[in-house]
Amino acid sequence: MTITSPTNQHLTEIRKLARALARARSGRFVVEGEDLLAAAAAARISPLYVLCVQGHESASDGGWLEVSPALLAKVSALGSSSRVIGVFEQRWSAPAGPLAVALWGVGDPGNVGTIIRAAHAFGASCVALGPGSADPYGPKAVRASMGAVFATKIARFSSVAELEGRLVGLAPGVGEPLDGPFEDTVTLLVGGEREGLAPELLQQCHDVRHIPQVAGDSLNAAMAATVALYEATRMAAG
Repeated sequence: MTITSPTNQHLTEIRKLARALARARSGRFVVEGEDLLAAAAAARISPLYVLCVQGHESASDGGWLEVSPALLAKVSALGSSSRVIGVFEQRWSAPAGPLAVALWGVGDPGNVGTIIRAAHAFGASCVALGPGSADPYGPKAVRASMGAVFATKIARFSSVAELEGRLVGLAPGVGEPLDGPFEDTVTLLVGGEREGLAPELLQQCHDVRHIPQVAGDSLNAAMAATVALYEATRMAAG
């Protein structure tokens, strides 16, 4: 099937899914590019449908619909460089151990996607999104995850009481250095890019740790989470 009308229902839906409210209501999200679609396939997650440019080598696959390059570019967040766009169902889980990363107020979608990528790289059980955190299924977060959004459990929480195991809050220059062993089940709590974790949140943590630095005041949220995940898994391996 070849789509020729700009008012086609699939093109219309993809335009709507650029907005966070539409994603929240529909429970769907958009993925662009062959690499991300390959990551979904590797995780055995099937798209609801895929739009591809006319003449694409996979156009004969079931569920792949051909579209003119001009029409595809008009609904793409990447513009004319996009050759395939897929629509998927969002997947949400409950927060789970033995190693989780929880984000509170991490509002930059690029940081959220990078943390999901790091969580997958270091074998974390899940990434849990708390209040004020960016949508992990938004276009920028999905791209930054490099496909890890399909391989990592994504959770939501509204209170730290919902998080699993020993809660370790990361705060620049506060508490002990992040260099000791963790309990079997631990959740690393990472705060927002500007404010970090509020004192009342730190008071609810079992431990407060900081990442020792040679220079600078702090790391951004994605860097801090990545270093903390490395430490957690390095100590576990050791």
